[in-house]
Amino acid sequence: MRLIDEEYTRHPFYGTRRLTAWLRREWHGVNIKRVRRLMREMGIEAIYQKPNLSKASPEHKKYPYLLKNMVIDHPDQVWSTDITYIRMRHGFIYLTAVIDWFSRYVLSYEVSTTLDTGFCVEALEKALNISKPKIFNTDQGSQFTSEAFTGCLKSSGITISMDGRGRAFDNIFIERLWRSVKYEEVYLKDYETVKNAVSGLISYFYFYNTERGHQSLQYQTPYPIFFILKFYSNNINKLCFGMALHLFLIVQLFQFVASLEPTRMALH
Repeated sequence: MRLIDEEYTRHPFYGTRRLTAWLRREWHGVNIKRVRRLMREMGIEAIYQKPNLSKASPEHKKYPYLLKNMVIDHPDQVWSTDITYIRMRHGFIYLTAVIDWFSRYVLSYEVSTTLDTGFCVEALEKALNISKPKIFNTDQGSQFTSEAFTGCLKSSGITISMDGRGRAFDNIFIERLWRSVKYEEVYLKDYETVKNAVSGLISYFYFYNTERGHQSLQYQTPYPIFFILKFYSNNINKLCFGMALHLFLIVQLFQFVASLEPTRMALH
């Protein structure tokens, strides 16, 4: 599973056949059935468009994808979420996070030892305690199509968007987040225990939000971009976001960053 996780993160378009062939070239005697079972257990699949190989829960309503050709130009316009597999030296856990598309700010995150709905709903509720988006995008996984999850969004007046089946690029910002988490944190630490994993992820997301510069943000950090532009969008309607961003780059209010503390993350 460790090798599959690393190779899939490097080449997320690899399906079961390519991963099986790669493992055999690396002198690991595996067959395609075992690789398929491990990928299913890890909750991963190749990102190219393909036939629906799994049956969706018939009682769960699906929603259309609303973000095609949409210009994302301010905080709280679109949020999204997903689940990824986090390896440890012995075993693994699952991680979910909620991210703002414009600022790349990670509003909340939770971990679980099982692929249940509860930890996804908790992450959503924590994010909604901070702010509220106009549109929330997910994939069609059963956790996100469940009544518990969609009901929380609908009761908050949020429009729901869902990726096309088998189209991970529809949720590209969360996919990039997972790549950053794994290459900049998980693969470097090789967690021994769940406690170590949780501690490492808390530190990493604090770093990601408040210290790690992003090229798309002119190498500024997500936290001040999210909150300062959110302030301008709520209070100075006539001021365009480009001017607000320029003002922020001049002022550089990094004292807000220094005053933050890492968000605590509950384990289920």
